[in-house]
Amino acid sequence: MVKSKVEDVRGKQAFFIKEGKTRKNRKVNIAMLAGEIERYIHERYSEEHLLPSQKGNNHLTTTQVYRILESARGFLGREDIGTHTMRKTFGYHHYKQFKDVAILQEIFNHSSPSITKRYIGIRQDEIDKSLASFRLG
Repeated sequence: MVKSKVEDVRGKQAFFIKEGKTRKNRKVNIAMLAGEIERYIHERYSEEHLLPSQKGNNHLTTTQVYRILESARGFLGREDIGTHTMRKTFGYHHYKQFKDVAILQEIFNHSSPSITKRYIGIRQDEIDKSLASFRLG
């Protein structure tokens, strides 16, 4: 995603990226962010990087994104923010809203629903809830 350019998103509801880990093409649906994206890129040229680096004419690197998140984590005084935080948070809230682990499994490209539930923390929520109401005899 860091290599994306303004032209990749301008006026679109979705665009495609090649995943770094699997090298698969992935559709990124941005319809819910269309207004914010248009305001962000309003005065930018089509060939500009969507996430420009402050150094030179290149895009942010994944290392720079990691450092930005680390800085935000320190600023907020939190230890639970990492590179997968936004992805997991999206998954958790998507599941809470739609209760459809199969869709999330496909979005995350996981091999089983149990992996997806564990990844987003739903399995632990289910365990905690069952133990909270559990009583012997």
